[in-house]
Amino acid sequence: MRFENPVPLSEIATLIAARVVGDSGAKATGINEIHQVEKGDLVFVDHPKYYDTSIHSAASYIIINAEREVPEGKALLIVEEPFEAYLKIVSAFRPFRPSMDAVAATATVGPGTVIMPNVYLGNHVTVGSNCVIYPNVTIMDYCTIGDDVVIQSGTVIGSDAFYYNKKTNRPIHYKRMVSCGTVEIETGVEIGAGCTIDRGVTGVTRIGAGTKMDNLVHIGHDTLVGKNCLFAAQVGIAGASVIEDEVILWGQVGVSKTLTIGKNTVVNAQSGVPSSLEGGKVYFGSPAVPAREKMKELVWIKRIPQMWDQLNKSESSS
Repeated sequence: MRFENPVPLSEIATLIAARVVGDSGAKATGINEIHQVEKGDLVFVDHPKYYDTSIHSAASYIIINAEREVPEGKALLIVEEPFEAYLKIVSAFRPFRPSMDAVAATATVGPGTVIMPNVYLGNHVTVGSNCVIYPNVTIMDYCTIGDDVVIQSGTVIGSDAFYYNKKTNRPIHYKRMVSCGTVEIETGVEIGAGCTIDRGVTGVTRIGAGTKMDNLVHIGHDTLVGKNCLFAAQVGIAGASVIEDEVILWGQVGVSKTLTIGKNTVVNAQSGVPSSLEGGKVYFGSPAVPAREKMKELVWIKRIPQMWDQLNKSESSS
């Protein structure tokens, strides 16, 4: 999430009751989680396993619950509960402001676009030109829809990320990490009925130009989908994955988190993708492997009963 204007670290420190180690006169340009950080960003870390990763990431300012050596040009904001500090910052700079109108006063719609009954457009939503938004579509705050986009009935764009902070010393172990990111739908995208596209936790979920989605497709937070992809019904993609250009995912393909599917990949129906896939190949199975390999494996599996019978006959005749 980008701040509207750079914010002095001293102001952030006062807000979250932090002690600054490093340049307290510096200014932060935004707050992001570790997969999205850039120079000038704040990031939080509350587990020793990730201290070094966060401190040496692109983030300039680290909200942390331990003393550490500060690299040159960076600063630490030391607090007891970094996650709670993150929540305070998001609440202060992007507070929850529900719009009770079907189309929020700050939403904009381009010329030639058709908005059908019972569509909801949240705060600061932008819809481009010559789009068709069918009934009962929900587009939540800060989402951007490009030109010539079609969104079928019942789809939700910009729902909160499925992203939780776990602490077993709390009565409720999982506490939601408030989403302050966005969704960007580029030109010429078509989205089927009953789809869900989650916003980034702090960054962006993006659907590239020309991509087409069937009904009941789910795209997780911070996923970056390339141009001219094709997703059949019931495809599910977990958070922070990268789907490169011209990828085809057939029905009921499941894609795990934080992986990359290379350009021009095809994944056949009902496959599970637990790790990154090299582009330009056809895959099948769970876990997904090159389809030709899987077909050979299935042929041998079918032969097992016959091989077993032959083995038994051989043993009985000896």
